[in-house]
Amino acid sequence: MTPPPGWYPDPHAPHLERWWDGTAWTEHRRTPASGSAPAAGAGAGGFGAPSALHTPSAPGAPGPYGAAGGYGPPAVPGGGGSGGSGGAKAVALTAAGAVLVAAVVAGAVALTRDDEDPEARTGPGPTAPAPTTESTRPSPSPSASEPAPEDEGVVVDELNGVTFPLLDGWVRPRHVVEKDAVMTTDGTHDCPGEGSLCRGGMVVSRTVTATDESSSRALAEADIPEAAEEAFDEDALGNRPYGGMKSHQVVKAGPVAVAGRAGYLVRWRVATAAGPGGYVQSLVFPSSVGTESPVLVRFVFEAGPDGPPVADMDRITRGIRSTADQTSGGGVGSSIGPTG
Repeated sequence: MTPPPGWYPDPHAPHLERWWDGTAWTEHRRTPASGSAPAAGAGAGGFGAPSALHTPSAPGAPGPYGAAGGYGPPAVPGGGGSGGSGGAKAVALTAAGAVLVAAVVAGAVALTRDDEDPEARTGPGPTAPAPTTESTRPSPSPSASEPAPEDEGVVVDELNGVTFPLLDGWVRPRHVVEKDAVMTTDGTHDCPGEGSLCRGGMVVSRTVTATDESSSRALAEADIPEAAEEAFDEDALGNRPYGGMKSHQVVKAGPVAVAGRAGYLVRWRVATAAGPGGYVQSLVFPSSVGTESPVLVRFVFEAGPDGPPVADMDRITRGIRSTADQTSGGGVGSSIGPTG
C-alpha cells in the first residue's frame, strides 16, 4: 500500500522534486522538467503523497519523453476528446477514486513513518542540546590533595610515634594552653578555687629532655611531684584553681608494658584545699621510633562528679600503640604489669 518509487515534489522545497524509493525519501533532488505535471495530492508547501497513477523514472533513467528522469502527464486509457465514451468516463472515475485512496494511504504511511523515524520524511534538523539537570550533572570528585580524615577513635602523636585511644567522653584538645596535650574530657566547669574554668581530665604527651637518669622508673618518679603541683597547686598564671595542694598518696606504681615497650608508672591521689582533689599519673616508656628517646605521658584527673573514672588511666595506657608497627601489646615487656 506504499507509494511506488518515483519523483515527487520535495516536502521541504516544493520548487524541487525528490526521489521517493518506495519506502522513504532519498537525498536525490532535481529541478522539475518544464511542462511536467505535479504528482497528485501535492499541495503548495505541503507533503504531497506520491500518486499511484503513474510511475516516474528512477534517477538518471530516461523518461517517457526522453529527458533523463523526466515524465509527463499520464495518458488516459482510451483517451479521446471531451465527448469520450462512457467507458472512458468510468475509467476516469475509477482513476480518480484510486488517486483519493492512494493519497489517504500515503498520508497514513507518512504519519506512521514520521512517528517512527522523523528524519525519513523531513530530513535532518537541528538537534537541541540535552538539558542539564542536577541528576545528570557529574559530581565533582574529591581532591586528591585533601588529607584523609583522622580516625575518630584514635589520637596520633607523630612526634613521639604513638597513638592514643579516644575513649567515650574524651575529645581532641580545644582552647588548651598545654601545646602537648593529646586529649581532654569534653566540656569545662567552674573551678572550686581561684581561676575561671577547669577541665575534668587531660592527657599530655611529651619527649623527656636530656637528663642524667635514663630508666623509665627514675624518670616517672622524678616527674610525679611536678605534675601534681602544676595540676592542683598553682597554675602558670599564679592562681590556685583548687585552693592549693594539701597532701598526696601513692595509689599505684610499677612497671608496665606500653606499645610493646617496658615502661613505668606512678599514680598519686591528691587532696586539695578546695574541691574533691584529684589524681595524677606519670608514665614513662622508650619510644619505638627515631632515637628511642623516653616518652612521658601525664594524666590529670579531677576526683568527684566532674572528673572521668580513674579506670580510664589504665584503659588509655593499655590502648597506646606504636605508629611504626601498630603492635597489640606484644614484644619487650609485654608480660609486665604495674604493681598495686
